[in-house]
Amino acid sequence: MIEELYETIVERKKNPQPDSYTTYLFEKGLDKILKKVGEEATEVIIAAKNNPEELIYETSDLVYHMLVLLAETGVSLSDVTAELEKREGKLSNIHDRKEVEEL
Repeated sequence: MIEELYETIVERKKNPQPDSYTTYLFEKGLDKILKKVGEEATEVIIAAKNNPEELIYETSDLVYHMLVLLAETGVSLSDVTAELEKREGKLSNIHDRKEVEEL
């Protein structure tokens, strides 16, 4: 499903459609897309505190906007998959990670 959605988004970037929200985002450019990703990420956090149905809805919005961001920047799902595969099975030492306050 996510792969199909990504391909639809990429197709919309190549062949814009009038009255399409995806086309609108591409026309507005990277700054608008980044703003939407930030808004949706915040909404996911708030939804996680409220209820599962809202979390599902907001996570779906975030995934969609992340896919638009990937398409806008030329990053493919296979690029992301390859990075995740490099990480598979690697142990992560919690002490090597910065605290949120340090970021």
